[in-house]
Amino acid sequence: MSTVIHPCGDSAVTVTLGEGISEALNERVTALADAARTIDGVRETVPAYCAVTIHYDCEIIGYAELCAALNALCGTTGDARGVGALVEIPVCYGGAYGEDLPFVAQHCGMTEQQVIEAHSAPDYLVYMLGFMPGFPYLGGMDERIVAPRLQAPRTAIPAGSVGIAGKQTGIYPVASPGGWQLIGRTPLKLFDPSRDEPFLLTAGARVKFVPVSAEEFEKLGGAPC
Repeated sequence: MSTVIHPCGDSAVTVTLGEGISEALNERVTALADAARTIDGVRETVPAYCAVTIHYDCEIIGYAELCAALNALCGTTGDARGVGALVEIPVCYGGAYGEDLPFVAQHCGMTEQQVIEAHSAPDYLVYMLGFMPGFPYLGGMDERIVAPRLQAPRTAIPAGSVGIAGKQTGIYPVASPGGWQLIGRTPLKLFDPSRDEPFLLTAGARVKFVPVSAEEFEKLGGAPC
């Protein structure tokens, strides 16, 4: 699929670089998002799986000029962004912090410890943020621990909860309803509007889950269950 640029209202465009979900394609997306921020008049870039939406000030740069600049960047960015920064996420698995871990283990024909080891082994790619502020869509989960969503979503899930839904794993950055299988919790704040950089994770970063005990969880600032 060739690159497609189309308008999104009067002050944004979406650039689609391909179809499907792959690390190689997503690296091109995040590279373009980074490069587009250097264009005078660009206000914000929002990368997704295979496309990036670019918000711009139309009093500084016009639609045609922006499209020309983006087409030029598409021909030069390639896969140049490379591997993103690795962020370690401490997780207290199971028990009151991950009440669905027993179900996931039973569903997958594994022990709880095997699920923990399988979940914490990979370096995950942050494909994009979405759903709610700071929620990371992660790629690279071991297919042995694929598990279905809850039949009935919970009305309240604590911030920092780590869950599995289908082939994806993610972290709830704020307290919210949700239907993912909860296997653990991190004491880290993925979203904090009081910080200079509100989001702990960004598209293109890598995530490594690090198992910790309940005692370590509390020492890192987590609220005890």
